[in-house]
Amino acid sequence: MKKFIFLLCLTALMPACGGLQNQMYYRPNAQIMPQHITKIHVRPIINRTEVFALEDRLVIEVVDEFLRNGSYNVVQENQADGVLAGEILRYILIPVQYDTQLVPTVYRMEVMLNLRFIDKNSQETIWQEPALQQIYIYSASTLPGGMSEEQAREQLWKNFAKMIVKRTVEGFGSVGSPTRQQSQINPNQTTITN
Repeated sequence: MKKFIFLLCLTALMPACGGLQNQMYYRPNAQIMPQHITKIHVRPIINRTEVFALEDRLVIEVVDEFLRNGSYNVVQENQADGVLAGEILRYILIPVQYDTQLVPTVYRMEVMLNLRFIDKNSQETIWQEPALQQIYIYSASTLPGGMSEEQAREQLWKNFAKMIVKRTVEGFGSVGSPTRQQSQINPNQTTITN
């Protein structure tokens, strides 16, 4: 009788297993922060581009997003268990659409960061994103609903801050970035503006 019930249950489950086979996908294990990290510090971002003062607003947005999230306390570096360090590798702003008088109406802004999170106790890198990229396309301020370069940059910093906090809190695989080979960084040309 027990064999019969077991075979009946197994027969009932087999079609369900076959249906799941087509929906399987690879999901790596999350690299969650070690338990001892409860306080973090965000170091000033290094600006490797030729555009002045890009890094200041980015740091402010990242700190604000960590505070909004509330998973970690943001403190001075000497009190922190972990440190977020990074650099702006590339800043590109190019017009992508023009009006009939060849005045730019739409711009494409692209920024690439190199980020790493360091465990202060062991001095080991917990996670690193060597080419975290954001692209933001926006209309010129002369058009209805358009924005200035500064306003577009502020939106881009907010997007980056959300990605960085998500990467820190949720772990590996929560955000993505192209590899260095795909982005083909030219060390001699890190900034393009119109």
